[in-house]
Amino acid sequence: MNQGRAKQESMENKIEILAPAGGIESLIAAVRSGADAVYVGEKSFSARTSAQNFDADELKKAVAYCHIHGVKVYVTINTIIFDDEFEELKKAIITAAEADVDALIVQNMGVARLAQRLVPEMPLHASTQMSIHTASGVRALYEMGFKRVVLSREMSKKEIAKAAEVPIELEVFVHGALCMSISGQCYFSAMLGSRSGNRGACAQTCRLPFSTEGERNGHALSLKDNSLIKHISTLQEMGVASAKIEGRMKRPEYVSVAVRACAEQRENGCISEQTWEMLRGVFSRTGFTDGYFTGKTGREMFGIRTKEDVISANEKLFSEIRQSYKDEIRNIPISGKFEARLGKVTRLKITDGEYEVEVTGEKEIERAINKATDKSKCEKQLSKTGGTAYYIKNLEIIADEEIAVPMSEINALRRKAIEELDDLRSRWHNYQINDFEIKQAEPHIPPIRKKRYARATTTKLGNAFKEFDLVFIPLFTDTAEIERLRAEGFRIGAEIPRGMFGREERIREQLKRLKNAGITEILSGNIGGLYLAREAGMNLHGDFGLNIVNTYDIEWAEEYGLKDIIVSFELTYERINRLGGRLARGIISNGYLPLMLCRNCPNKSAGIDCKACRNEMKIQDRRGEQFLLRCDGNCTEILNCVRLVTTKEELSTLSTDFHLMRFNVENYVEKVENSLELMQNSMLKTKITHGLYHRGVK
Repeated sequence: MNQGRAKQESMENKIEILAPAGGIESLIAAVRSGADAVYVGEKSFSARTSAQNFDADELKKAVAYCHIHGVKVYVTINTIIFDDEFEELKKAIITAAEADVDALIVQNMGVARLAQRLVPEMPLHASTQMSIHTASGVRALYEMGFKRVVLSREMSKKEIAKAAEVPIELEVFVHGALCMSISGQCYFSAMLGSRSGNRGACAQTCRLPFSTEGERNGHALSLKDNSLIKHISTLQEMGVASAKIEGRMKRPEYVSVAVRACAEQRENGCISEQTWEMLRGVFSRTGFTDGYFTGKTGREMFGIRTKEDVISANEKLFSEIRQSYKDEIRNIPISGKFEARLGKVTRLKITDGEYEVEVTGEKEIERAINKATDKSKCEKQLSKTGGTAYYIKNLEIIADEEIAVPMSEINALRRKAIEELDDLRSRWHNYQINDFEIKQAEPHIPPIRKKRYARATTTKLGNAFKEFDLVFIPLFTDTAEIERLRAEGFRIGAEIPRGMFGREERIREQLKRLKNAGITEILSGNIGGLYLAREAGMNLHGDFGLNIVNTYDIEWAEEYGLKDIIVSFELTYERINRLGGRLARGIISNGYLPLMLCRNCPNKSAGIDCKACRNEMKIQDRRGEQFLLRCDGNCTEILNCVRLVTTKEELSTLSTDFHLMRFNVENYVEKVENSLELMQNSMLKTKITHGLYHRGVK
């Protein structure tokens, strides 16, 4: 199996430069500019549906081109996928395997489950859409058989170093756009216009004007582009395997100069002023930021695309960059031996150190009548490898005197040998593809009595909450308060926050304290949180942040030991009722849905620090709608401006086992005496929504 050995050996202990390729032009630009690997989108399932992406034939050609040059190709199937799309998904995975790609990048655990059954030997990379930002999350995926984890962009240097202690490859974004929300936890575009970021159809809501209470007409959700290129040496020393460039929807010129900047930093320890200016010019949002990596979040991280940024990206600059990669790169050294003996056919052997090819002429060599073949001319013709991936490193010429060999024959031998070497180098794997039938899921039969859960951000609970089967309160609630609630008759569980950055050990210790206090039920919407809760011997309840949307997801959750799961609120009632599997499932039935989970608070765009915030702040869009901000001291949730309400009649039609009511901002809950009153309070709101349960997402 050829792994591009010559290049990979020279890459030992060096961080991989991984480039985006939205189409074939960007892929060529990446390879010719020095990328070690590229990631591309499959036509049907990609988190960048607006990119050109690759169909089956294009993917085969792209992989062959890259492999010949010693470059790896990873294919993204990094979206949430519904049950009725799994036949098409199966074809996409098989297409990737037949094209000989080097890994699949996936978000959805159901996709990973199917891929492992279809092509067990094909490596899986966990997309940043999985929201992995702790060592526990990395370890969980390592134990599930993943080869690599693409970390959340919001992690600090210290947090990445901790994750690097797990024996698995890590991939870190070093340049490109920053979403305001942690990837995989943004539902803003979906809720506002049914264009789901988890489906690759994000409308980039965060780039629209949003104002804080301290700054009107601002862009409170728009961050500058991330750039950690100057930290590549540090990442390499930490053990990070891959430096990833964002931008499958950007131009080939952007890809080229970003790769060049990464290569210069890795090889020279610095970036030339010319390359840096090109990088700023080709795409920028008032400069770049490394705020998450350095731990310096705040106002300086925010930025928008200005008129000056647009003007700097002119055709003169693009033309200059294109010139740098217009010619084929000859980066593969080969050795050759040419023999021409009287009375025998010509013979040419070439090798790249891994494969050896031998081709011969068709006619026996005759004695020269007039002018004999010159050895230096033979060498010159055989060395003409322009337009290919190869250059002649060593060439031995063995030829008799006074013989005649047409230059056309020598040229034909060279072309034929290179074509055969291309064929051998283009295929690195021989994946075994299993025959696996996609069966229609058997409908889930819910219990006669459906349970009711609640999630509250306060421990001041009215008697109504005693009617719930389980009430999840914040993880870091004082144990004395928990004991009071339990003594008063409340059935209490705890919620691990979705944003766990830097709090892993604190969470682990708190879980021990809770268990000693008699709390065994834990709600978590992050794989890292589930790992810690399972490690502590707790009962696991999966929250919406896991993005459970298909039967394979549910089967994975059951295998992982979850007691029940809350399915994604991007599902329609119809899709929810078609879900199979045995595991108990429920929906969020009531509350202000979280639209974003942010590590950098929108308030900071206006210079408002945490001391000035009483956790009652809002942001406002250009139509005057106000969205509530709720901070737990580590991350900020942006809540929808309208409350979700699911009626009792709707709940009765669902094949679910329970429903959960979320209470984020309500002050009246401690006074409410029965659950009916809770529902009535919700219905009395002037504006309510049914969310995406009716209209679904694209």
